Amino acid sequence: MEHFPVLGELAALFAAAVVVVALLQRLRFPAIIGLILTGALVGPLGLGLVDDRTEVEELAELGVVALLFGVGLELPLSKLRRMLDTIVGAGTLQLAMTIAVVAAAGAAVGMEWRAAVVVGCVIAVSSTAIVLRGLQERRELDAPHGRAQLGILVFQDLAVVPMILLLPWLGGIESEEGVAGPLLRAAGLLVGLLVVGRPVVARLLGLVARTRQAGLFVLAVLAIALGTAWLTALAGASLALGAFLAGMVVASSEYRHQALAELLPFREAFTSIFFLSIGMLLRPAAMLDAPLAVGGLVAFIIVGKAIILMVIGAVLRKPLRVAVFVSLGLAQVGEFSFLVLEQALDLDLLSKPQEEVLLVSIILTMLLAPFLARVAPAAAQALGRVRWLARCFAAEATSPRDGLQRSGHVLVAGYGLAGIEMSAALKRNGRSYLVVDLNPDNVLRAREDGHPALYGDIARESVLLTAGAPQADRLVLAVNDPAAAEQALAAVRRVAPSLRVLVRTPYLADVEPLRQAGADEVLPAELESAAELVARVLREEGVVEDEIARELAQMRGRYDCAPLPTR
Repeated sequence: MEHFPVLGELAALFAAAVVVVALLQRLRFPAIIGLILTGALVGPLGLGLVDDRTEVEELAELGVVALLFGVGLELPLSKLRRMLDTIVGAGTLQLAMTIAVVAAAGAAVGMEWRAAVVVGCVIAVSSTAIVLRGLQERRELDAPHGRAQLGILVFQDLAVVPMILLLPWLGGIESEEGVAGPLLRAAGLLVGLLVVGRPVVARLLGLVARTRQAGLFVLAVLAIALGTAWLTALAGASLALGAFLAGMVVASSEYRHQALAELLPFREAFTSIFFLSIGMLLRPAAMLDAPLAVGGLVAFIIVGKAIILMVIGAVLRKPLRVAVFVSLGLAQVGEFSFLVLEQALDLDLLSKPQEEVLLVSIILTMLLAPFLARVAPAAAQALGRVRWLARCFAAEATSPRDGLQRSGHVLVAGYGLAGIEMSAALKRNGRSYLVVDLNPDNVLRAREDGHPALYGDIARESVLLTAGAPQADRLVLAVNDPAAAEQALAAVRRVAPSLRVLVRTPYLADVEPLRQAGADEVLPAELESAAELVARVLREEGVVEDEIARELAQMRGRYDCAPLPTR
């Protein structure tokens, strides 16, 4: 029977990855880091358990397809439209400024200009996988800084495609079409797939879904992903572009969530192979060869990207806290940079020493990313005390258009769903209230809805004083960021120690920290939805209301969510 050496090599890779990733997870490092380090450890430049990258690289091509198909699958056009301002504004500025600054710095130290531009493109892209996973773990994806980071990441991921298309031109490879040809072809493919492909794909998936055969649905989605990637490659574009476009087409159909669920194991497996193959590029002793160059580049990347993003935050008049969180959250280099780096190496745009220093530096910034995210709250609080810096950002309050009774009113912080319903209920019942939000679009919407609204950060003492917190009856904190709620509670207790504060939070785990920060009552949505579900079922079963109330009181007591005594 014929043997396949690649199977043994994959088995060794996956076995080592399980051990390394599991150990690093205990230290709270992302799985991506473990995969890259595993590739470096067992690859041809490490222990040599895998001595030929060629076959692994071919499988890694499928990893690239899976990775970009997954990104496209999570970005339906409706979601892109909602984030258009951030994507176009902050995303364009961040990418252009980073490439320009890095290219200028590279040229200043004697680097050839094409190589400097390539390095700028590599460094400009942040890690979508690490940032989004961290935001999800900290439950900050819907927070203002979470949405801002997501918008910039979307633009960066989209920008990787034209970067890859432009690399051959930088490498001196001429074509009859010139630089504009591949870009125009990519744009034509985009329009064709979104205009023609969307209804065709939606109808095809609908027919397959009606068979109720899960395996057939998986095959159909894989055929769309691989087929579109193959067609774009035949058209002269890249597999990565085709996979991304295929993901966007499927994401625009009603079968998006099922496709995500069915393909998640395939995506994780092939994406793991991609990151393992990247690790094989890394020679473990490379950092020891040039420690000053690596250390200097890591510091330049983190500090430089953070400063650029802070400047953009000031230019776009974002709150200081949001700017700090975004700056530290996106200060690393990301996984899609490896796509640019690998093609740059194939085109001889970078030398081997440059490539090794850059590769080690990228991996180190990814290793540092979780730590930078953890220090963001403390950094934002410290920088907020620097008055001249705070004045550069949109943190101060603007007065509401409507008159406000300056005592006995209710402050509603946050104009999401909870804030909208709270404001409407207070208005219907003739109560005095004021909406406070740091999103100018929310403030405008609140005023259009007929509510008195104040633009400002509820965690700032000046905003609380403008809103009349010391004379208010109570404060309802309905923001989507538990860390911001804790900061707001600290400010409230300094400005209005006796003000009653009710906080809405998504999860039970947030209750105790918010109480310690000064909340009088914390309502975890997780528990309240469970309580509503229990009440409805018991009511349909004919249980009397007194017994239902007793059951719900016991439920809340088990989780220590009974309200504290009134101050």
